[in-house]
Amino acid sequence: MTLRGWRRRAEHLPELMDDPACDPAGLERTYRAFGTINALIAGWRRVYTRDLRPHLRVRGGGSVLDIGCGGGDVARQLARWARRDSLTLHVTAIDTDARAIAHARTGAATGVTYRHASSAALRAQGQRFDVVVSNHVLHHLSAAELAALLDDTEALCTGVAVHGDIERHPLAYAAYRLVTPRLFPGSFIHVDGLRSIRRSYTAAELAAVAPPGWTARRQVPFRTLLTWRAPRD
Repeated sequence: MTLRGWRRRAEHLPELMDDPACDPAGLERTYRAFGTINALIAGWRRVYTRDLRPHLRVRGGGSVLDIGCGGGDVARQLARWARRDSLTLHVTAIDTDARAIAHARTGAATGVTYRHASSAALRAQGQRFDVVVSNHVLHHLSAAELAALLDDTEALCTGVAVHGDIERHPLAYAAYRLVTPRLFPGSFIHVDGLRSIRRSYTAAELAAVAPPGWTARRQVPFRTLLTWRAPRD
């Protein structure tokens, strides 16, 4: 692919795991691999210590909503870090894919509840959370879907919101293509990861489409963070 081809998101590329008819064994292996992948590249430890923990410490803990939780590993990790910091934290992890929730519940952890639900449904119920996060969700969304997610986030969040994702970049694609082919056999990690990179937003694109009050920034390596803080009364 030429550099010109990287100027726009490849929104048309389907990911194998999003297919309702995909191989169940391959999907299960993919969910199991997420913990390793996210630990290596997602950077949530840095996000937790820099963006989330200072807010939670003021209250001694609080509530977190993880939107599009996938295999549930990020939700479990946030709960573990909070316990180590003596914070009382409850994480509600949601996904609109029932297969993801079924898998996530096999790795249930203290302080984490998994629900088959959407952000819109929780908003309609009037639920509120101190912190709202998502991991690797934004690249699945069109511009209209992204706008709806951010609108839901503002309605659901009373404190800090962080949506973390991959940043589209040819070097990220080349490195991922080189490293992952043999690491997770029988899973969708290699194919879907490459497609995810091509589908992803850049920080500049997120900044251009995000509503007022949201901040898009980059995080090494090849990450985007879209953040928001609830206005003080």
